[in-house]
Amino acid sequence: MAMQNEELYENLLCSQTHVWNHIFSFIKSMSLKCAIELRIPDIIDRHGSSMLLSELVDALPIDKERTQYVYRLMRILVHCGFFVKQGEGYLLAPASRLLLKENPLSHRPLLLAMLDPIFLNTWQHMTKWFHNEDVTPFHLTHGKGLWDVLGQELRLGQLFNEAMANDASLIIGIVLERCGGVFEGMDSIVDVGGGTGTVAKAIAKTFPNISCICFDVPHVVNSLVGSENLSYVGGDMFEVLPNANAVLLKWILHDWNDEECIKILKNCKEAIPSKKNGGKLVIIEMVVKVDEGVNELVESQLLFDMLMMTYITGRERSEKDWAKLFIDGGFSDYRITPVLGSRSVIEVYP
Repeated sequence: MAMQNEELYENLLCSQTHVWNHIFSFIKSMSLKCAIELRIPDIIDRHGSSMLLSELVDALPIDKERTQYVYRLMRILVHCGFFVKQGEGYLLAPASRLLLKENPLSHRPLLLAMLDPIFLNTWQHMTKWFHNEDVTPFHLTHGKGLWDVLGQELRLGQLFNEAMANDASLIIGIVLERCGGVFEGMDSIVDVGGGTGTVAKAIAKTFPNISCICFDVPHVVNSLVGSENLSYVGGDMFEVLPNANAVLLKWILHDWNDEECIKILKNCKEAIPSKKNGGKLVIIEMVVKVDEGVNELVESQLLFDMLMMTYITGRERSEKDWAKLFIDGGFSDYRITPVLGSRSVIEVYP
């Protein structure tokens, strides 16, 4: 009986710790945001070597009486893997290099955008959303959709656009290095929702024989100037797309529900030739692997799925979900190459 009680107590205490850690997990995000706003990663990076707490405090524009609190802030961020303790000093961990302000691949804009009160307040209304008819919790919270808010809140919109451009730089660099063959043999490609052309520029530079079109809404691309094999075209992906040998959709379809995705896919098929004549759709998206148990990649995918549910009408999809979409969109076959961490390159054929 005593052993049974001990096991019960241990299970209860482990469960309590598990619950606590999830209740207070927001503290990790907000502590990291504080460090970013204080520019701590940039300060340690400029220091060039292990930085003592006293040196860090002297470099921060704060009241020096806050020294003990800086220590406690750094302690949790060391525990979370963003800094490394070396002796009495601090160094950057690999993850914190993605938070440096001047890093062209920086996730700093994404962090500052996603942890802005406009986004965070939305989660307070999720339960109410389950009881009413609003399109999303975001719309319930703000009375308008995400894209409308980003267009009005210029600071937040700029952070969001920077985050997408930085992610595009990271992803296309890896795609070209690991599976550049995806683009070989093409005469032309249109990057749908390509923004200011981060991805299209990289493809155009790597493959000078490919004619690259960056396609987005007119107000994004009308003032942009192309190059010898790069052009900008404005339009609506729900209406018609420029004709090309291939269409690229990077992190586009997860923003939309199935019905909207099918409309986009059908327009993609209309824009490219048959498979026999080299037509292809290249998609960069998550393929959720819910059957692989608990790991960081699956957790990342599930978190993004909740983001899509809360902010817009989209979702992250499993291979089964993708296969159904492709059939409904008029495509005959596909191939998934999981080379992008939580995301994959999906080649889809008409």
